[in-house]
Amino acid sequence: MGFLGNDHDDGVQQTQIVIRNGREVLLQAFNWESRKHDWWRNLERKVPDIAKSGITSAWLPPATNSFSPEGYLPQNLYSLNSSYGSESSLKALLNKMKQYNIRPMADIVINHRVGTTKGHGGMYNRYDGIPISWDERAVTSCTGGRGNRSTGDNFNGVPNIDHTQDFVRKDIIGWLKWLRHNVGFQDFRFDFARGYSAKYVKEYIEGAKPIFSVGEYWDSCNYKGTYLDYNQDSHRQRIINWIDGTGQLSTAFDFTTKGILQEAVKGQLWRLRDAQGKPPGVIGWWPSRAVTFLDNHDTGSTQGHWPFPSHHVMEGYAYILTHPGIPSIFYDHLYDWGNVMHDQIVKLIHIRKQQDINSRSSIRILEAQANLYAAIIGEKLCMKIGSGSWCPTGPEWELAAHGHQYAVWRKLNSRRIMVQ
Repeated sequence: MGFLGNDHDDGVQQTQIVIRNGREVLLQAFNWESRKHDWWRNLERKVPDIAKSGITSAWLPPATNSFSPEGYLPQNLYSLNSSYGSESSLKALLNKMKQYNIRPMADIVINHRVGTTKGHGGMYNRYDGIPISWDERAVTSCTGGRGNRSTGDNFNGVPNIDHTQDFVRKDIIGWLKWLRHNVGFQDFRFDFARGYSAKYVKEYIEGAKPIFSVGEYWDSCNYKGTYLDYNQDSHRQRIINWIDGTGQLSTAFDFTTKGILQEAVKGQLWRLRDAQGKPPGVIGWWPSRAVTFLDNHDTGSTQGHWPFPSHHVMEGYAYILTHPGIPSIFYDHLYDWGNVMHDQIVKLIHIRKQQDINSRSSIRILEAQANLYAAIIGEKLCMKIGSGSWCPTGPEWELAAHGHQYAVWRKLNSRRIMVQ
């Protein structure tokens, strides 16, 4: 697990520099209902606050034409008029983000695509009359096309794209380059990354050269009935295998950490230390490639497929915003759950930056009991969550933030200690 040492491509090197620095803070800048609210204009108004909050990259919903209004059943990939707003509104938003030095992240939905006309088997698996006008060879044989079998899991109910086809990959790279260089997106989020081989993600990143990429490799954690297993090593290994398959060029959402953390805060904080004494998610094994989060448009919002316990959300942010990995904030928590939560989250982001905590910061887990978790990160910050009482010893520690069942301390420098 290291960096590719023989790649002289400037775009790929830029990707590596961002990953190596490890100081990103992401925002998922939408939820499942955003399409109903003139979204591009809504976000444009919030750009100054997003920048002030310390966000480096904002993941936007799928910006291209889609059969479904939320954007996840794409059709005409080159049309930027969507239910989120017009092409002109989108470009105004992207320009505003550029002014405030926030990188726009495009939602790349390339596992499946809805056809315009019926073809083989009477299915909508032809793309006539629109740019990228593929025929049935572009659709996997397992989802009704004339292509090869899928290199991943099927997304049922719609034609799945056959990435083994040279012409398909060429067209996708052309489209990604257009998003990157003509439209103005800088980062990519790969939707349903389980659906096709990670080696194609590597090819797409090398072709289009996003500054930062993250993949949604989401499969189920290990359960016994409804009880989450303590050991989730096989789950996080699958995510790590996917990252490796991208040539280590992409990060991945740390679904393992989400699954464990949202059980842990219910009074099982012992789960937050694995058998080796490390964090139990992907951040425990490969933190520089792990994007931690509490909820997204699928798990939370109005879909609520796998929501984080609402009364423990700030404990969750106290964990991911102080720990190694690359933290991602959910729009709802920052903007829909009230000013108090907004300000608490922003305070934690600022503490992270002030103490220079990054994706590779060291961690020493001091307590992991049912009702108490405590850790020192980067030897510059310490934190605790849970109902148990705990605080660090020594005059060098100053309480920096606290709330319901969480507290964060920062280490003072020696000069400030002497002044006291």
